[in-house]
Amino acid sequence: MSKMKKFFIGISMFVGLIVICGGVYAYTVYYNIEKTVERIHKPIKKTDKREEQVSVEKKQPFSILLLGVDHRPGDKGRSDSMILLTVNPIENKTEMVSIPRDTRTTIVGKGKIDKINHAYAFGGVQMAVNTVENFLNIPIDYYIKVNMEGFQDIVNAVNGVDVYNDLEFTVDGYHFKKGDLHLDGKEALSFTRMRELDPRGDFGREMRQRQVIEAVLKRGASVSTLSSYGDVLKAIQKNIETNLTLKEMISIQKDYRNAASNVNEIQITGKGTKIDGIYYLQVPKEEQDQIAAQLRQQLALQ
Repeated sequence: MSKMKKFFIGISMFVGLIVICGGVYAYTVYYNIEKTVERIHKPIKKTDKREEQVSVEKKQPFSILLLGVDHRPGDKGRSDSMILLTVNPIENKTEMVSIPRDTRTTIVGKGKIDKINHAYAFGGVQMAVNTVENFLNIPIDYYIKVNMEGFQDIVNAVNGVDVYNDLEFTVDGYHFKKGDLHLDGKEALSFTRMRELDPRGDFGREMRQRQVIEAVLKRGASVSTLSSYGDVLKAIQKNIETNLTLKEMISIQKDYRNAASNVNEIQITGKGTKIDGIYYLQVPKEEQDQIAAQLRQQLALQ
């Protein structure tokens, strides 16, 4: 056998070995992701605001509620961050609504009017979902609950996040200057929690929370994160719950990408007032109806 033939055979065997190893690695990654999704999968009752349940495999518009919950020792926790997304792959558009935590509304299943973020404290994810459905008169198909206290683990697992800060402030011993910032887990947690020093109050904090969540998703989807995917999966298992299945996640990633990149933010406004010494945000009925109509149109329900 000539040296040239030996060389090409050697190269071919080497390439073949890489392909086999790559296939084994890819299978291992998929298997671990599958097991992680099984562990974080927590179903809830299907919405009764749809005649037929939504199917992302058929590329139908859907809604998803993001709940940022603060779990602290001795406290069941409240959903201090509530972000609703309606995603339409036909119009290639996503509507994003941040619901202020002090919004005064009926807590479905509790029989009382209170702050909307108390719904989670009273009845967990199911009551929070039911209450938001009632408040905005739309079906909520999916939810993702994130433990904000442990969210720093996820940020660290993706080697930090990049955000743009439009307000200089100092909190928890960290100084956040204006401009582009790279944050580690503890910094990101303080960055998202601050509201007292922001003249926009909850609205400013919600904006920072959205930035960090979007940055985590962007970093998590990058190739550079593959080397630490094990840490990412461990952090997810500890801090996230959802009723999405892996099959649904794959369909969304494949067929809704363009819609997810075209986001229109809807701002809920209202009048701050105190009732019996407690602060609430009262949203006018006209505004609720207007936002509900916009979201229902996005979900092709009108």
